[in-house]
Amino acid sequence: MTAVTIVWFRHDLRLDDNPAFIEACRRGSVLPVFIWAPEEEAPWEPGSASRWWLHQSLEKLSEKLAQVGCPLVIRRGPTLRALQQLVQEVHATHVVWNRRYEPAVIERDTTIKKTLSKDGLHAESFGGSLLCEPAHIATKQGNPYQVFTPFWRALLARDEPAEPIAAPRKVKPVAMKSVKTLSLDALNLLPEHDWSEVMNTSWSPGEAGGKKLLKSFLNKGLDSYDDGRNRPDQQGTSSLSPHLHFGEISPRRVWHAVREATGGKPAKSIVGSPEVYLREIGWREFANHLLYHFPHTPNEPLRKDYNRFPWVDDPVGLRAWQKGRTGFPIVDAGMQQLWRTGWMHNRVRMIVASFLVKDLRITWLEGARWFWDTLVDADLAANTLGWQWAAGCGADAAPYFRIFNPTSQQQKFDPQEEYINHWVVRDDTYPEPIVDHAEARKQALSALKQVTGK
Repeated sequence: MTAVTIVWFRHDLRLDDNPAFIEACRRGSVLPVFIWAPEEEAPWEPGSASRWWLHQSLEKLSEKLAQVGCPLVIRRGPTLRALQQLVQEVHATHVVWNRRYEPAVIERDTTIKKTLSKDGLHAESFGGSLLCEPAHIATKQGNPYQVFTPFWRALLARDEPAEPIAAPRKVKPVAMKSVKTLSLDALNLLPEHDWSEVMNTSWSPGEAGGKKLLKSFLNKGLDSYDDGRNRPDQQGTSSLSPHLHFGEISPRRVWHAVREATGGKPAKSIVGSPEVYLREIGWREFANHLLYHFPHTPNEPLRKDYNRFPWVDDPVGLRAWQKGRTGFPIVDAGMQQLWRTGWMHNRVRMIVASFLVKDLRITWLEGARWFWDTLVDADLAANTLGWQWAAGCGADAAPYFRIFNPTSQQQKFDPQEEYINHWVVRDDTYPEPIVDHAEARKQALSALKQVTGK
C-alpha cells in the first residue's frame, strides 16, 4: 500500500531544499497543507507586516504546488484537530514538517507529535530552517554558548552543511475530491487599511523572489559587503532576511552559493567580505541557539540584573519614536523606512534601538513589540537578540554604556544625507529634537549604576 503523507508547511514556504517535502515525495502520495492558528504562538502571534508577507508567500507557494499537480490545502486551527481531520479524510499514514524553534511552537509541536504517534501515525520533523540544530552545538562543558565568536568557531569546525537538494520534479498528489480547502483570502491576512502600498513595490515574496535576490547580491554586493552593509544610502545588503524567515530560501542554499561564488573553498578558508556575510548567517544560527536554550528571553532579559533597570514610562516619546518624529533625522529616516516598507537597514536598526533604550530610556520590550508588528522579517530569535544586544541585557550584548550618538552616526554612515532625504521631509513642520543627547547620555549612565552598583 502506498504511503500517504501530509506535509505541514510553516516557515518553509518553498519546494527547493525542503527536507520534509522531499521526504514525503520519496514515500508516495503527498498532501501539502498550511494551517492558520496564530493564537497558538501567543504572546508572539505574527504581526501585521508578517501577515502581509505571509499572504503573498502562500500565494506563490500555492502557484508553485499547482504547477507540479499538488494543490495546497488551507485550513484554520486548532492545528492538532485540523491535522487529525485531514488524516481521516485522506487516510494518511505519515505527517511530516520542518522544525521551528520558538518556545510556544516547540511546546505545541511536541504535543502534536506525541498525539499523532499515539493515534498510530508516523509523525516526523526535519531540520530545514538552520545549518545546525541548536541542541547539537555546545561548549566543552556541554553548555549553550552565550558569546558569538566561540559559537562561530565551533560552527565552522563542524563538517560543511550538506549540499542543498533540488525540488522534486515529480510529485504524486492525493486524490482531492473529498478534501476541502479555504481560500487564502479567508484567512484575512492583509491589513484593512492598505499601509502596505510601498511594500507592494519594494518586495517580491516567494521562492522565486528569494532566489533572484540572492543571485543579484552575489553578482553585485558580496565582494563589497564588509563596507556596504553599514551604508544605508547604498544597496549594500542582500535583503534576504524575510525570505530566510519564511523559509522561501534555505540557509544551506545561501551558504553554498557563497562558497561557490568564492571558488568552492571551505567556509573556514573564506576571507574578506564573503566571510563577513557568512558570519551574518552565523548570527542567525546564534540567535536561534539562544532562543532554544533560553526560551524566556523574548519577554525577560537574559541578564537578570537588568530586571531592576529604571526604565522610563514615556508614551509621548515612544509615539514620537514610532512615527519617526524625534527630530533626529537618521532615527526618523529609519522609522519612516520601517513604516513604509516593512524593513530597515541593519545599521539604522542599531541606531534607532540605541536611541529608544538609551536616549529615551524606554524598555527594549517596547521596541521589540513595535518591530515585531512592523517588520516583514520579524523573527523572534533575531528580534530578541537584537533588542537585548542594544539594551545591554542579552548574550554577547553591547555594553549599556556604549551609546550611539545619532548625529555622528549620521555623519559617518550617511555623509551626503541621501538616505535621510529619501525618507524624511525636513520642512517647517519637522520637529526639534525631543531630547538633548548629551544630557540623555548622562542620565542613561546614571541609571546603569542601579544595575551595576558602580
